[in-house]
Amino acid sequence: MISVVSDQYAPFGLPGLATIRQVQTRSISAENFDGSPGGGGRATEGTGARAARDLGQKWKVSPSVMVPGGSTIDLGVIDGPGRINHIWMTTHYAHWRTLIVRAYWNGSDEPAIEVPYGDFFASAWGRFAQVNSQPIAANPNGGFNSYWPMPFTSGARVTIENTSSADAVLYYQITYEIGGDYSGQGYLHAQWRRSNPLPYKENHRLLVDIEGSGHYVGTYLAWGVNSPGWWGEGEIKFYLDDDKYPTICGTGTEDYFGGAWNFDVPGRGYTEFSTPYLGMPQVIRPDGLYDSQQRFGMYRWHVLDPIHFASKLSVEIQALGWHSGGRYLPLRDDISSTALFYLDRPTANRPPAPTFDTMELGGHEAAGPATSP
Repeated sequence: MISVVSDQYAPFGLPGLATIRQVQTRSISAENFDGSPGGGGRATEGTGARAARDLGQKWKVSPSVMVPGGSTIDLGVIDGPGRINHIWMTTHYAHWRTLIVRAYWNGSDEPAIEVPYGDFFASAWGRFAQVNSQPIAANPNGGFNSYWPMPFTSGARVTIENTSSADAVLYYQITYEIGGDYSGQGYLHAQWRRSNPLPYKENHRLLVDIEGSGHYVGTYLAWGVNSPGWWGEGEIKFYLDDDKYPTICGTGTEDYFGGAWNFDVPGRGYTEFSTPYLGMPQVIRPDGLYDSQQRFGMYRWHVLDPIHFASKLSVEIQALGWHSGGRYLPLRDDISSTALFYLDRPTANRPPAPTFDTMELGGHEAAGPATSP
């Protein structure tokens, strides 16, 4: 059995904090690219060099990196065993759906994490919405935080790709630890898929034939509605191991995300909420002009209720509304999913890499980039 929780460390609970552990904390940022001890504050060149020209070294000379259009850069390369415990990033909202975050474990050539920047932080639509959850926090105005534990046994590499032609300025910090025993702790995987639009009478597939032992820990959906009426009757289905029919079958989309009755508070309509493990923090309403359709952002973190599988996992969700006469109506909505799971191996069956065209939102990402958060 693999686990991301040990007697020494409980990533989402207080008991592990009381234990003194003989490990070392390191941090990678634009001020210390390799996370070396005493390596911060030494820059003499960087995006802040002009602002610090009267002050010199140690005075915020390199607070961020430039990610040129069409390029991929390393944000952090770590040798040996360790665990990433926190990632903070921020960039202009115009880049939230044009950057791709990737993570590679143990020297693999294939990424375990490959997700558009905004989607990884539960913020897909290029609009800010507060996310108050334990693994992910999105704070004003675009301060993105991940607390998903990311253990590895022989190395880690985190990259970011800019799929657009516009340069992006990125501020970031990756905090990790070394010196502990990280064996037996699963590797974090995150996969992104988009159905735009979802083919008629087909389900949106979040994961397809993941092989190995592990547990599923999180779902984020960015859901764009393409039809009038209610859109959330669809069931989510988890196929575990040798399932022909799903072992876990939900009762409706809003039910899976912890809501009920259309997320509709009478007199308010769709109502945003954000809790430690589930929420719908984002509701984008039609404005009578370019925002012609309703769009939603929803998350469900299986931190306290992980879904365990021994050999195989597939996950899918339906999109259902209503016909007249009380009949279900299969929908052709725009659905983007980010599925997170821990696996006993650093690679897994994965979808094609996101591209600029498959991620594109249309309109709002065209704004010019900013140079400072």
